[in-house]
Amino acid sequence: MSGSRSAVSIAPGATTPNQHQSPTQVAQSSAASEKAPVMRGAQIVVECLIQEGVDVIFGYPGGAILHVYDELHKAQDRIRHVLVRHEQGAVHAAEGVAQSTGRVGVAMVTSGPGATNVVTGLQNAMMDSTPLVVISGQVVSSLIGTDGFQEADVVGITRPCTKYNYLVKDVTKLAATIKEAFHLARSGRPGPVLIDIPKDITAQECEFVYPETVDLPSYKPTITGHPRQITKALELIGHYDKTILYVGGGVVASGAEAEVLELAKRLNVPVTPTLMGLGCYPPGDKQCLGMLGMHGTYTANIAMSEAELIIAVGARFDDRVTGRIDKFALKSKKIHIDIDPTSLNKNIQVDVPIVGDAKTVLGQLLAALPDQPPPPRTAWWKQLDEWRSKYPLAYKADPESIKPQLMFEELVKLTKGRYICATDVGQHQMWAAQYYPADNARKWLTSGGLGTMGYGLPAAMGAAVYSGDDPVICVTGDGSFQMCIQELATCVHEELNVKIVIMNNNFLGMVRQWQEMFYSRRYSEVGMKYFPDFVKIAEAYGATGLRAEKPEELAAVLEKGFNTPGTVVMDVIVHKESNVFPMLPAGAAHYEIVMDPEVFPDFGKEES
Repeated sequence: MSGSRSAVSIAPGATTPNQHQSPTQVAQSSAASEKAPVMRGAQIVVECLIQEGVDVIFGYPGGAILHVYDELHKAQDRIRHVLVRHEQGAVHAAEGVAQSTGRVGVAMVTSGPGATNVVTGLQNAMMDSTPLVVISGQVVSSLIGTDGFQEADVVGITRPCTKYNYLVKDVTKLAATIKEAFHLARSGRPGPVLIDIPKDITAQECEFVYPETVDLPSYKPTITGHPRQITKALELIGHYDKTILYVGGGVVASGAEAEVLELAKRLNVPVTPTLMGLGCYPPGDKQCLGMLGMHGTYTANIAMSEAELIIAVGARFDDRVTGRIDKFALKSKKIHIDIDPTSLNKNIQVDVPIVGDAKTVLGQLLAALPDQPPPPRTAWWKQLDEWRSKYPLAYKADPESIKPQLMFEELVKLTKGRYICATDVGQHQMWAAQYYPADNARKWLTSGGLGTMGYGLPAAMGAAVYSGDDPVICVTGDGSFQMCIQELATCVHEELNVKIVIMNNNFLGMVRQWQEMFYSRRYSEVGMKYFPDFVKIAEAYGATGLRAEKPEELAAVLEKGFNTPGTVVMDVIVHKESNVFPMLPAGAAHYEIVMDPEVFPDFGKEES
């Protein structure tokens, strides 16, 4: 029940909970009796959310969901509703909550266009394994299939981009359905679940009993690794010297950071996180090689190509990491730990696949490891240190303009990785991944699998609801920021402490970089020939707007922005044609790395 498989498929050959199993199969509380309160469906929805510990939801009302909003008004002392300015923002904000806290994020929208506007967020959450429950209103049951006003086949539309979805046709099954939805969203490989509720169902009444447990015979995620596979993994671990630990978002989802750290120390191996795994291993630790992949460090990518053993934990060998599959890590044996069995041997064939929760399986491995000093791996570490010394992250400074890398260096000096950092997608995202040392995996929020421009601001907004007095950073670009810019109104209205840093290069930067490198500088529709005054826009929304245009202005603007209460927009005008390096060109092998020619003019010549 993960990846991009149809949401009506729980497991190969298995029946589905809402087609062949009624939610009444969910174990009911013994409290069910004549004393159970009678409620209308709308009140049941709100009470179920409260039972699940939900205290904040993000949403946008409309006709089909009005009964529920009426109940929310009555329950506003128990559950907070944040009114977003676009439904896509609601889902990204819920993702921000889920990624920064580990809770299930919740969004609520109306039928038709309200529901179709959540599709991007659902697919984003699906690809990044983010636990969400999205509740959508639907036209009354008698109008379904008649092309009624604001009707859309939401179940059909969202089937490929949800872990599971429901259309509730019976008010007596509403509570059990919501219980199932939260269970599915947070268990196994997490993901988004959608519940579509016709307006007449929210008006009907029934006894309310919230189930205490969920029993879905066809959905039983494997948590513990098979002992035989654990033994096989231990045999490989004890046999190879050039070993590397490759860790991804599954480590964050399972809370396995401590186990990863202990395994790395006991084995004395280097660690490389994916984009979604940043922060799950201390970025300043000497064993951390930095991020791998298309814009990962030289050392991390070359180490993967030279390794004799790769231990992959909660990562899926996606194309941004592997490059050409037929040339990926040909010298290595591979151990792959993942709770999603469909991720094993999907992209890369591995030697020891282990289905199970990352924290649990790593605990099994650690318990079985011999109690002995870590192996020295002297030659391996010598080689890694030589690569790190020879090809660090570097750029050529410019006294006349702000280089993007300088912007991130100054941001890190000021924040030291203490605060949650949400990014949009593009060049700024990759520089943030390279430079921002999030000291906790829950402090790094980004869109990985889908690469969604517009994710950053609403995600930061969602995280800021739970961040207390600490600011939440949104690093964005002048293109991405305008995708969901209207959520500035939400941030100001909710008095959120969001600090927005715009890397403004007057381009769709990553697209321009590709056009420069692979299309002979034919810049087709990437120049933002007209772009607004972001300082004035910030002020129009009631936020604070600041701007830095020269290197000597940068530090002061960032410091002022972070010392100013509330929502602040910092428009940083950067060098227009800076490129992100290192880079793995599309279609290249993962060791065919391109380095910055301004910094490493002899790279490639000396390698050949």
